[in-house]
Amino acid sequence: MTLLRGPEGGAAAGHEVASQEDASFWVGLARRIGHGDRDAEAELARAFHRRVRLMASVRLHGSDAALDIAQETILAVLETLRDGRLRELERLPAFVLSVARNLINNHLRAEARSREVLGDPPDRTAEAGSGLTGLDEERRSLVRGGLKRLNQLDRKILLLTLVEGMTPREIAPIVGREPETVRTRKARAVRAVSREIRRLTRTRRWSHIGKSGLKP
Repeated sequence: MTLLRGPEGGAAAGHEVASQEDASFWVGLARRIGHGDRDAEAELARAFHRRVRLMASVRLHGSDAALDIAQETILAVLETLRDGRLRELERLPAFVLSVARNLINNHLRAEARSREVLGDPPDRTAEAGSGLTGLDEERRSLVRGGLKRLNQLDRKILLLTLVEGMTPREIAPIVGREPETVRTRKARAVRAVSREIRRLTRTRRWSHIGKSGLKP
């Protein structure tokens, strides 16, 4: 994924901060991006990358994910502007920060659900919305075992799908992949978890038989 970022100074090249706060500047910048101006895209990245990264770092207590969220925010905003989906162009700064807040909140929810699914002390309220309610402890343990075998990206895609109910198109900007790639990786992850659950089930069944003193 191409990293869109600018100098740590934060201001767009050739413009003072005061001019950036002028609505006409943001309208002009948004229109240029909508017309495919790559220099304008770079200006947007320089104007907001550091600010979003700092905001995410504070919310995530210095997590390394802050850099990813800053990048994902810029990419999501650029996609919106390229498609002409932002109606109030003068509100571009507010829109950027709104996208960043949503990504941060998604990350926090996914982290909480991931900790729960992978075995941290359960929060019964959160569990009710996680899709795990009604599963006995052994079944939850099997699911956790299957998830642990996935790489970090596939596990994140699967948790965002199953826990957050997000579509591949919604997940794509979060993980920095195309929707079709997300869809393919999700299907592969589901198959991998299913295989691992079957393997663990067989292993545990034979283990129980051995402990009981019975012969298969």
